[in-house]
Amino acid sequence: MAESNEMTINLVVLGKPQTGKSAAGNSLLGSADFESRLCPSSVTTCCSLGRSGCISGLVRRNGCESALRVRVLDTPSYPHSALGKQQVRDTMRAALAQHFGEQGLHLALLVLRADLPLCPDESHDTVQLIQELLGPTWKDFTVVLLTHADKAEEAGYSEETYLHSASSTLLSLLSSVQHKYIFLDNHNSIIKEGRNIVLRKLLNFIQRNNYQVLLKQSKE
Repeated sequence: MAESNEMTINLVVLGKPQTGKSAAGNSLLGSADFESRLCPSSVTTCCSLGRSGCISGLVRRNGCESALRVRVLDTPSYPHSALGKQQVRDTMRAALAQHFGEQGLHLALLVLRADLPLCPDESHDTVQLIQELLGPTWKDFTVVLLTHADKAEEAGYSEETYLHSASSTLLSLLSSVQHKYIFLDNHNSIIKEGRNIVLRKLLNFIQRNNYQVLLKQSKE
């Protein structure tokens, strides 16, 4: 996890075009590292790593406050409007090994839009990709991040009523990842307090995993 007075968490964001992957990564970092804009085609074409500064007030270990650093790997959408599926898979696999091969990956964030219904087979490609990248224990290390939650709220949905009305496809996916999900308000997440709420939830999921990581390469 790094030194005793500092904790680093490693995350990767994955999803289809225009789900808000890059914007979610920026929210978690508290920066604008990743290009994010409305576009009729896929915006992100390569993987890039963003790093936050030291974040205080979120982590206490052994009775002492630890600084938190967040590292987020932004990835091309999958499927992609310009890149082949194999090209995207190979790019992601190489980037994961390059950036997280030493420390390991704590969580993969599967980004979906809360303001759009998830239909049967729609998430199949992305879920299959996560399985290929993370291996058989992928469900333990995957969190569903529902972006544009502010639009669902404007339509009169609380988190509880939203899930009560959600498609069976989404509910089945949430069940498969042990109900690890976070609603991301695209406006409030920019605010420090909103960002900290999301980070605390992620830290809770990591703690539930006993701080285990994936993809860490053993040194020989």
